Amino acid sequence: MLAADFSRLAEETTMVNGSLADWFHLDVMDGQFVPNISYGFPVIEAIKRHAIKPLDVHLMIASPEKYIENFRNAGADIITVHYEACTHLHRCLHQIKETGAKAGVALNPHTPVELLSDVLEDVDLVLVMSVNPGFGGQKFIYRALSKIERLKTMMIERNINAYIEVDGGVGLQNAERLLQAGANVLVAGSSVFGAANPTEAIARMKSIGAIT
Repeated sequence: MLAADFSRLAEETTMVNGSLADWFHLDVMDGQFVPNISYGFPVIEAIKRHAIKPLDVHLMIASPEKYIENFRNAGADIITVHYEACTHLHRCLHQIKETGAKAGVALNPHTPVELLSDVLEDVDLVLVMSVNPGFGGQKFIYRALSKIERLKTMMIERNINAYIEVDGGVGLQNAERLLQAGANVLVAGSSVFGAANPTEAIARMKSIGAIT
């Protein structure tokens, strides 16, 4: 939703409701963890009032543990925090689960998936960043493909059934390769809202197996 027209937020939300997309992906940025500020509780609450699909809230913020309950109360169904922002990641993941939301952890492009070894059983979702977080419309970093493959192998070896989500530069040009690598949730922003027909763009993504 970061790429949506915020002067028409209710209409954009209704469009996603009527499309084949499964989730709303909301990028929250604080100007500290990433060099940008996006939106917070009021915008999430506004989207929640119109949304009929789950809200997947991606916290690109410092000290996310301070705000977990607030984001859940604002309407988040999935809350994803960054490995790099959490001193006590295990505690934070269980804090999310205690609110009733699904817990996700995100990895920046430079962060190896192997660092999640000791919390992998505790997550519902792993978000692999395929751009550096902070801004929409960036170019896809293709090294993310090998990270997804390694993560998928780790999950298979340990019989873990968590989502593998990819965010950043995702579109029709790379969606199939991402799915083949092991991803099963694709976040598409600019490639959808920048299209002449966003609903059709979503349908084309879904036609090759994309989930979000």
